[in-house]
Amino acid sequence: MTDNSLQTNASPTLPADAIPAATLVIMRRSETGGPDEILMVKRATTMAFAAGAVVFPGGRIDPDDYLVAARHGFAEGDVEGAARVAALRETLEETGLAVGWPTLVEAEAGDVRRALLAENPLSGILAARGDRLALDSLVSFARWCPNFKEARTFDTRFYAVEAPPHGHELTVEAAEHSHIFWASARATLAMADRGEVSIIFPTRRNLERLAQVDDFTAFSAHAADHPVELVTPWIEERGGESHLCIPGHLGYPVTSEPFERVRRG
Repeated sequence: MTDNSLQTNASPTLPADAIPAATLVIMRRSETGGPDEILMVKRATTMAFAAGAVVFPGGRIDPDDYLVAARHGFAEGDVEGAARVAALRETLEETGLAVGWPTLVEAEAGDVRRALLAENPLSGILAARGDRLALDSLVSFARWCPNFKEARTFDTRFYAVEAPPHGHELTVEAAEHSHIFWASARATLAMADRGEVSIIFPTRRNLERLAQVDDFTAFSAHAADHPVELVTPWIEERGGESHLCIPGHLGYPVTSEPFERVRRG
């Protein structure tokens, strides 16, 4: 059955209630010499959005993220700058991994994480330490805003980055997540196909895109070859069956999926 709350054409429109957000694909070299591994987190089953799903670290943009971005040279109110800050901040909060923070040594990351989780603003922490973030280390490659009325609507900017060296064990922030692991894009897709993990439509499409290359360098080149445009999936009838579709020129190898098979949120 077609959900008539979804748009039925490819014209991207940003819903008025869309929540600005950011997510980060963190890639590290595999010890076995295979494709780069990606840091994935499993959302707690109690969450209102994507409960129990495996996703990339990330979350909504906070007001303080705009202040941090402005102090790093972005214009006041620039969502792109704030999204980069949010991607790094949320990753540290959710996983304990300090990405894009070259002067934060590993031994201090836990204290900073706890301060952020206690709702101390990142702007104050950076100012007290005299630190700056490496916001230009993030590779922008996508922007998604699925308008599924049964779920919250997020306007999410996607970034990729190389994992910094680290030796400490990464742990999830228990209020929102239940599990954390590293796996290649191909391995995570295979787990989903076997029913071992659940992934929502945007995560699947982006894992398929990542699976086309073997490492961060190759994916950075792939991202540079394709524009970043707002992706708002639409419904289209194909062969008598409803499909959820995305544009074909943005680097995604799979651009539609039968609607009845889609996990939306």
